[in-house]
Amino acid sequence: MEEVDLYQYEKELWEKGITFVAGVDEVGRGPLIGPVVTACVVLPHDFVLEGLTDSKKISEKKRNLFYDYIMEHALAVEIGMCTPEEIDTMNIYQASKEAMIRAITKVRKCVDVKHVLSDAMPMELDIPVTPIIKGDAKSITIAAASVIAKVTRDRMMYELDEKYPMYGFKNHKGYPTKKHLEALKEYGLIDGYRKTYGPVKEILERDQYETVCD
Repeated sequence: MEEVDLYQYEKELWEKGITFVAGVDEVGRGPLIGPVVTACVVLPHDFVLEGLTDSKKISEKKRNLFYDYIMEHALAVEIGMCTPEEIDTMNIYQASKEAMIRAITKVRKCVDVKHVLSDAMPMELDIPVTPIIKGDAKSITIAAASVIAKVTRDRMMYELDEKYPMYGFKNHKGYPTKKHLEALKEYGLIDGYRKTYGPVKEILERDQYETVCD
C-alpha cells in the first residue's frame, strides 16, 4: 500500500505563502454522555512526530506521549466543546461543527490562521476551509488535532469514572457498549447524558412510566 504523505495538504498551502494552517478534528459523536470535544492545532513547518496518525489507531500510552509532544511543539492548540444540552438542542452534527468553530475562533486570537483543514466537516468561515474525508489519516495537522481531542475527552471520562465507578466510563468512554447499557438500566441516568440519544430516551420513558404508575 502506498504510504500517505501526511504533509501534502500543508505543503501545498505553505508553498502558496499561507504560513499558518490550522487543523481541526472532533471526538465524541457516538457516546451517550458528555460533550463533543474538538481540537484546533497549528504546527510549525518543521514539525515531525513519527507514527502520528488517526488517534483511534494509536495505543492509549502512545496517544498520551504524543499529546505531550504536540502541546509542547505546536504553535497553537485550543479546545472547543458543545455540552450535552447543546447536542440535544441542535443535533450532534451541528454541535460538532459549532465545537470546531469555537476551537478555531480561539486559535485565531493567537495566530493569524489563513486556512483550515478539517476532518470531513464543511464550515462557513471568513477564511477557506478544506474538508478532507478521513483527514486524521491524511493530514499531519488534523492528526495532531485528533490526538488532542481524544486525550482531552478520555481524561474527562476518567474523572467521571472516579465519581461514578459503577458505570465503567474508564472502559467504554461513554459509548453504548453492552456493559454500559446494562449499567444504565440498573442505575439510571446521571447528569450529562444526551437525552435525545435512543438508549437514554428509553430510560427516560421507563422512569416516566414508572413514576406515573406508582
